[in-house]
Amino acid sequence: MIKIGNIELPDFPLLLAPMEDVSDPPFRALCKEQGADVVYTEFISSEGLIRDAAKSIMKLDIYEKERPVGIQIFGANLESMLKTVEIVEKSNPDIIDINFGCPVKKVVSKGAGAGILKDIDLMVSLTEAMVKHTNLPITVKTRLGWDHDSIRIVEVAERLQDVGCKAISIHGRTRAQMYKGEADWKPIADVKNNQRMHIPVFGNGDVTSPEKAMEMRDSYGLDGCMIGRAAIGYPWFFNEIKHFFKTGEHLAKPTIAQRVEIARRHLQMAIDWKGPVLGVFETRRHYTNYFKGIPHFKEYRMKMVTSDDAKDVFATFDEVEAKFGNTIIPQF
Repeated sequence: MIKIGNIELPDFPLLLAPMEDVSDPPFRALCKEQGADVVYTEFISSEGLIRDAAKSIMKLDIYEKERPVGIQIFGANLESMLKTVEIVEKSNPDIIDINFGCPVKKVVSKGAGAGILKDIDLMVSLTEAMVKHTNLPITVKTRLGWDHDSIRIVEVAERLQDVGCKAISIHGRTRAQMYKGEADWKPIADVKNNQRMHIPVFGNGDVTSPEKAMEMRDSYGLDGCMIGRAAIGYPWFFNEIKHFFKTGEHLAKPTIAQRVEIARRHLQMAIDWKGPVLGVFETRRHYTNYFKGIPHFKEYRMKMVTSDDAKDVFATFDEVEAKFGNTIIPQF
């Protein structure tokens, strides 16, 4: 059993990563149904919350069916981060996660996200202050380091643990790498193998198949994995991993009907939550994976990603189900 504070999780839990404009309540709900053990919100700006920015406030919406759910926040100012903790607590999440890993320039330029990897002392002191400011478990998501020459993740993880961090998720790239090249899981294993470490150590980056998840578990000895891009438009991935762990065999890919059903539900939930404009727009990024592998599909995909009216998108779903209902999709 893996524990984050008092939260009990199964062996080698699967976590849905916090992803901007992706890990919203509709998608988190679908991933939870399909086997995710812990889900995280989109990352939320501490400064945005304090200013009552509407988009930041909306990201605090969580629902009982998602639990355990973590709200992830980012920032580099101590006073702002502590105020943010107080705001976040009112949403009653199970976990508060600090983003020390986002590589995007607009975040890094403010010293937040992966930008704080240039100042490890600040990273540790911020974490310690937040731990002392709440009874909720504080966890951290970070990267190996700022660049190849500044990888100190074993030391960093130990220091974060020592000030009260309850779990750490580590993306196997530096900030300099952004999302290029291959994720290196060996330094994450070095963190896990540090005899002083006793909190869960989760791996992140390039978990793109059940075999890769098994490698992370069996060859690298990590406590669980956080899944990001592989889940976009493909919530079934979590159950596919669990089935592979249990049987050693691949779960059958979802049928066209199942894909259409999930796409319909996703879009409707997005509209119910965000309204018809944002609901339609922000669900578009999922359609490529929802319908991946269907031959001669470009015409329908273009309709899905260019239609501004939900009725047109739902009508396209109906067309897809009618035309491709008996299509056998090759494994991918």
